[in-house]
Amino acid sequence: MTDESVIVRLAGLDDLKAISHPYLKPDKVAQKIGRGEIFLLLEKEQQIGSLWANFFWDSIPFIDLIIIDAAHRGRGLSRVLLEFFEDHLRQQGYTVLYSSSQLDEPQAQTWHRHIGFEECGFLNGLNQGGIGEVFFRKDL
Repeated sequence: MTDESVIVRLAGLDDLKAISHPYLKPDKVAQKIGRGEIFLLLEKEQQIGSLWANFFWDSIPFIDLIIIDAAHRGRGLSRVLLEFFEDHLRQQGYTVLYSSSQLDEPQAQTWHRHIGFEECGFLNGLNQGGIGEVFFRKDL
């Protein structure tokens, strides 16, 4: 995707009112913004997606969540977000990225494999209802 009207950038505190997360309260979102863990996908200056990151043990990058507005799915925008995040990580010296999906999310697992991730583990009973989590790894 090379649409010049689409950009990715780090979220700033001035974006706080426009950012929502299905599980996090605004004060936690503000903390993640302050740590540089939220990346926004914008089209014509309108937010249409985001990537939420975390760091295991403060040193291993992990994708928490990628959100693309329903009206913009199927355009390769998750790849745009991911590539920006991967470049950002490489510039900081990271060489690996982790992610995961619930065991009952075959579409998400297919996406991970399609985008270059490899399965590297599984935790049983991690999610509500005892649903397991499949972990993926990608070398940068």
